[in-house]
Amino acid sequence: MWQGTSCLIALGVFAPIASLAWLALGSDWAHWQDLLRYVLPDAAANTAWLMGGVGLVVLVVGTGCAWLVTACDFPGRRWLHWALLLPLAMPAYIVAFAYLDLLHPIGPVQGALRWLLGYDSPRQWRLPDLRSMGGAIFVLGFTLYPYVYMTARAMFMTQPAHLMEAARSLGETRWGAFWRVALPMARPALVVGLSLALLETLNDIGASEFLGVHTLTVSIYTTWVTRSDLAGAAQIACSMLLAVVALVWLERQGRSRQRFGSAQRMRAIAPHRLPAGKAWLATLACSLPVLIGFAAPAAYLAWESGKRLLQGSGVSEGLVSSLLNTLGLALGVTVIAVAAGLVIAWATRTGISTRAPSRWPAQVAALGYAVPGTVLAIGLLTPALALDAGLASLFGAKGLPLMGLGVVLVAACVIRFLVMPVGGIEAGLARIPPTLEQASRLLGESRLGTLRRVHLPLLRPAMATSAMLVFVDAMKELPATLLLRPADFDTLATWLYAEAARGTYEEGAIAALCIVVAGLVPVMLLARAQLSGTQR
Repeated sequence: MWQGTSCLIALGVFAPIASLAWLALGSDWAHWQDLLRYVLPDAAANTAWLMGGVGLVVLVVGTGCAWLVTACDFPGRRWLHWALLLPLAMPAYIVAFAYLDLLHPIGPVQGALRWLLGYDSPRQWRLPDLRSMGGAIFVLGFTLYPYVYMTARAMFMTQPAHLMEAARSLGETRWGAFWRVALPMARPALVVGLSLALLETLNDIGASEFLGVHTLTVSIYTTWVTRSDLAGAAQIACSMLLAVVALVWLERQGRSRQRFGSAQRMRAIAPHRLPAGKAWLATLACSLPVLIGFAAPAAYLAWESGKRLLQGSGVSEGLVSSLLNTLGLALGVTVIAVAAGLVIAWATRTGISTRAPSRWPAQVAALGYAVPGTVLAIGLLTPALALDAGLASLFGAKGLPLMGLGVVLVAACVIRFLVMPVGGIEAGLARIPPTLEQASRLLGESRLGTLRRVHLPLLRPAMATSAMLVFVDAMKELPATLLLRPADFDTLATWLYAEAARGTYEEGAIAALCIVVAGLVPVMLLARAQLSGTQR
């Protein structure tokens, strides 16, 4: 039963990809000609430039900060090593939303700079426009660098100190030892972090559209929604899958090159105390990413939200309704995703014990996170419409019940975030000795009874952590929600998107602040885990 159910879940994850390919290949060739001539060249070039720029920023910022907090001692190091994770709580579209108002030509930042420089008008002096490719690279780079920072720091912390000491004894400077010893050893971890950051860049729709960069993701949305051309959107989505496959292959290559030494505990790198001038420069260098990626936009959102509430404007009924919709959607997605993850993880565990080929459902489940939300939405639409038509013919249902009730939206979010509970619960099961299961079976308990009475109590921490991650990510999800939500159904993310599209920032700030506060919870837990790992 467990094996069959896990296979069905895996086929459900793969179904949108198959549907997308069928829809794209079954369309008229004229669509492809128009896309290749008018849409794909510019959109693909913009996407490539954006990913290249973001990749450079996240590598430099993430690797540099990881090495400084690992190998150097300077003022503020103890809190900066976890504070550098805080931008993970800020979705890129929220950071873009905040900076569009902060850096507006008549906004507070440019106004203060003109006052300091003695100018009176934006016509006399202004900063470069944030609505540009450079602005998108700036926002996404300083939002996504923690992916590289996490993986690079973990690798630097595990590198044995004697290798750096050997390089120094052979005449290398500290910079030369980092460049020729530490950095090459950390290269696989950097590839993994870079791949994750680029997958998030490819999935982004809000920040790119707010900042006027027409990427492949934005092209899918405009082709479907604005031009009502589903076939064309599917064809662009198929083109995006090539980039996804390349990034997943890059990430897998990075993981395959990771090597681990013997179990013997080796002495880690001891932080080197920097001279006073360099120490404060290191503090500034590590503080700037936190300021740009988290502190400045979070302070803006808190200020705008407080100002609106203190002025007596209150919170509109629409925003309250969006908050309730967000909580309901996130709760439903969490329950289903954790249950499905438990089925797949348990089927994998029992398959290993019975030597059944059960690993592939867990591998297929990981595909959902790699597929951008817009691509997933296109792939789900055709089977959802076919099921709605079948329900209408069998039961006389009117309209589109699956779409109208949000079933398709929940399915898209479950597919997108299923990898989190699968991975978390598998890791939890790996820590439970097989002898406990064997003892339970010898005492006459069935597999289901063993799961219920032995494993589930021990899996509560892993399941709670997975549930929290899914819940927060479902609250932040914008692309799939924007495309698959029922009529008159707004979440905090879509409410914010609509406010930014109208240029009204006051109430959008409250919605953005709610999302950020929710996102802080897993980031704090991750920072706590890193801190405890450092202390050990």
